[in-house]
Amino acid sequence: RPPRPTRSRSPPMPMHEPQHVVLLSGIWLPRWSLWPLAWRLRRCGFIPHLFAYHTMGRDLQQNAAALQVFLRTLPAGTVHLVAFSLGGLVVRALFHFYPQQHPGRIVTLGTPHNGSLAAQRLVRWRWSRGIAGKSLADLVAGQPQSWAPPARELGIIAGSVNLGLGRLVVRHREVSDGTVSLSETRLSKATDFLAVRTSHFGLLLSAASAGAVCRFLRSGRFSA
Repeated sequence: RPPRPTRSRSPPMPMHEPQHVVLLSGIWLPRWSLWPLAWRLRRCGFIPHLFAYHTMGRDLQQNAAALQVFLRTLPAGTVHLVAFSLGGLVVRALFHFYPQQHPGRIVTLGTPHNGSLAAQRLVRWRWSRGIAGKSLADLVAGQPQSWAPPARELGIIAGSVNLGLGRLVVRHREVSDGTVSLSETRLSKATDFLAVRTSHFGLLLSAASAGAVCRFLRSGRFSA
């Protein structure tokens, strides 16, 4: 685990106020894939909201616009964002095109902030190009890498168990979650980073992962 950044720790969020959390899933995944994580966040005292977006038919900017409309329906106050895989790039697009947002923190799980070898191969191969979708094509084109990190506390969680369907597309030569490598998830200006012993999809099911999300949303750090 890398040393923590020297950025000063912000005060904990006041939990007596409503703490809303918007959850975003990854590519090809339905809304219900977020239920286990949403259930655990509710037990931590947060109010979860599930956001569905078009992972194939819309690009990152279009999905960010839809997320912006959704966020306007929430009451004023603290609104955290927790995003799995491709969903983390939609959040990055949101802050790039719509930087004025509710106060809150961000956690991404298995998001390829630094690009994705698996995505490159899906977009390059003719048989899989159609199912890869427009948002994944934006990632391969390097759009998210050119965006500044959100002006929010950002926690990154990555998986370290090389297991899952992603291995059918790519075999990483470094530690990975079976789909995304640890180095692909890193972002230099992130507030904190944590590797969890689980696979890519397991990040949505892991109790350890959910506990880390709760701690970060409360304090801005993964450690207690």
